Amino acid sequence: MIPANDLSLRLPPLLTRVQKPGRYTGGELNQVVKEWQAIPLRVALAFPDLYDLGMSNLGLAILYDLLNRQPDMLAERVYSPWVDLEAELRTHGLPLFSLESKRPLSDFDILGITLPYETLFTNTLNLLDLGGIPLRSAERKEADPLVLAGGHACLNPEPMAEFVDAFVIGEGEDVILEIARLSWAGRTGAARVRSCSSSSPGCGGCMYPRSITRSTTPTAQSPASPPTAQASPSRC
Repeated sequence: MIPANDLSLRLPPLLTRVQKPGRYTGGELNQVVKEWQAIPLRVALAFPDLYDLGMSNLGLAILYDLLNRQPDMLAERVYSPWVDLEAELRTHGLPLFSLESKRPLSDFDILGITLPYETLFTNTLNLLDLGGIPLRSAERKEADPLVLAGGHACLNPEPMAEFVDAFVIGEGEDVILEIARLSWAGRTGAARVRSCSSSSPGCGGCMYPRSITRSTTPTAQSPASPPTAQASPSRC
């Protein structure tokens, strides 16, 4: 893990070699920066496309405001870098970072990804990889962030089911605070997913891929069996 202060010191020289360094500096009017050490629950809100395209997304802006109004939570933003900064980060072994504090994505407790359209699926995988987060949900350890996703493209969550810990089906602002507090009750990534998937009242509109048993072995009667829910509800 690279300390945040080290990352902040190493970024400026890299930004002199990219096309639009303002994409990565933050500092806009109404940006919210909280004291990292004083806040117990830290959320990174990601739009897996360029800052130029994602900064005006109203859904992300609403969640950013809602989370930062809570005294025990902070929310910071992250966008996909253009190819020039991605090459610099990979060459120098540096992770993708948030705009506000320049913290690596792996330092956050929750990574919330906005997916308004399906063409961002591959960008999402690249964002996870750049952020130092294992791609597949099954590969994540307790110290890794809980990966949430929401938006219109999540109405069919199956294409990204292997890579996302929980999907929000519907309006994220209606449930984001409940999800954040319930997920944090487990304190660790794996326990947080189990806590959500087994609790019906607190996670309305969520779908947890790891609580669904899938059978893809063809049979004589059917080319493939559909997903089968476990005893604990997959949607609660």
